[in-house]
Amino acid sequence: MVFQIRDDERKIFELIGHAAGQLGYPTYVVGGYVRDRLLARPSKDLDIVCVGSGIELARCVGDSLHPRSRVTVYKRFGTAALKHHDLDIEFVGARKESYRSDSRKPTVESGSLADDQLRRDFTINALAISLNDADYGTIIDPFNGLEDLEAKRIVTPLEPGKTFSDDPLRMLRAIRFATQLGFAIDPVTFRAIQEYRDRIRIISWERIATEINKILLAPRPSIGLLLLDEAGLLDYVLPELSALKGVESRNGRKHKDNFLHTAKVVDNLARKSPDLWLRWAALLHDIGKARTKRWEAEAGWTFHAHDAVGERMVPKVFRRLRLPNDKLKYVQKLVALHQRPISLTQEEISDSAVRRILFDAGEDIDDLMTLCESDITSKNPRKVKRYLENYEQLRSRMQEIEEKDHLRNWQPPISGELIMETFGIPPSREVGQIKDAVREAILDGDIDNEYQAAYTKMLAVAAELSITPVQA
Repeated sequence: MVFQIRDDERKIFELIGHAAGQLGYPTYVVGGYVRDRLLARPSKDLDIVCVGSGIELARCVGDSLHPRSRVTVYKRFGTAALKHHDLDIEFVGARKESYRSDSRKPTVESGSLADDQLRRDFTINALAISLNDADYGTIIDPFNGLEDLEAKRIVTPLEPGKTFSDDPLRMLRAIRFATQLGFAIDPVTFRAIQEYRDRIRIISWERIATEINKILLAPRPSIGLLLLDEAGLLDYVLPELSALKGVESRNGRKHKDNFLHTAKVVDNLARKSPDLWLRWAALLHDIGKARTKRWEAEAGWTFHAHDAVGERMVPKVFRRLRLPNDKLKYVQKLVALHQRPISLTQEEISDSAVRRILFDAGEDIDDLMTLCESDITSKNPRKVKRYLENYEQLRSRMQEIEEKDHLRNWQPPISGELIMETFGIPPSREVGQIKDAVREAILDGDIDNEYQAAYTKMLAVAAELSITPVQA
């Protein structure tokens, strides 16, 4: 089969092929770029494999580009990379690999194209396009990857137990590709994932987190979450979610399966926002429920304060998965606040309550509301309609009060520094008491959100604490 080369690819393919011919290196486009092009998916990463020195080929290609392209060399890995327009092109020499049982890092030596294809994780990632004069554009498919692509099937080129034992990260990659592409994992391949799941323990948490992030960024992350569970990997990579599984019944009353609920919430949110960290907030929003589940004779099953407990659990998840600290506070905040908006729709909404949620959520109020709307997973369309209408009314109230009081990202007009200067006192508990009292008075609507009213309140609170201003 001949690959249909597009006009925008032709020049760079021919240029690489010409440079390879000058060096006498048989050269091929291999892997994800081929797969994605055949699936009509966008791809900006071009992997070039040559039977020779990938670094030397990259330099030759870089020199022949106009303008000349800078080549980045990774000597330790024997690879080189350059950018051409919107393509990231990586060059590597064909290689074969062998593994030790205690490591996913292989012993690598030079090899043929067949050796290189044999080390690939899945048949759909082992497809290659020749850039050589003799068979230019021919697809080289030793493992029937084209058939698997057509059948939307994830299959390993080798016996799957060897594939996953050699590099256990491939188990997560199988689930990630199934999620991203909407493919099914071949039953024999999937049973091998289940059998070798404990091998995942030799993989670094950073690499595990990368695969989870890619699953979360897929159109339907629930596919991957459910596959992680079925494969037995969820217990290791996200035990907080695994703890949410199952339904318990007592006196004819049962609670929902909070793991399945979470998977639906993440899918709902994925339809509303591409933001990875908002999706993480959806994934973790109910993790406190496993620890707070209680049976109460009158109320039935309860999960009191699961939002606060979940907030305290989030840092442990971030530390384990080596997720970025600068995103931790954001996810924690949304987990902590996700119950607040729904409580405001179930009672007469006071201006004070709306001011407080605006103040506490700050610039993340819109994301919080998106999370809350995604948290509606009822199968009753009338309930869903009613919940969404309630949230729309709450949004309107928030907009009214925001326009009037300007509380988003608001800081009270009285600072700790002003209090200390006015009363000649050092940092102390009293400074915090005065500042908090002024803030609460504004949020409660007892005084206007402006400097003079806040200053007058500051003097009154200080007088109650027997603190007097210093004389000018």
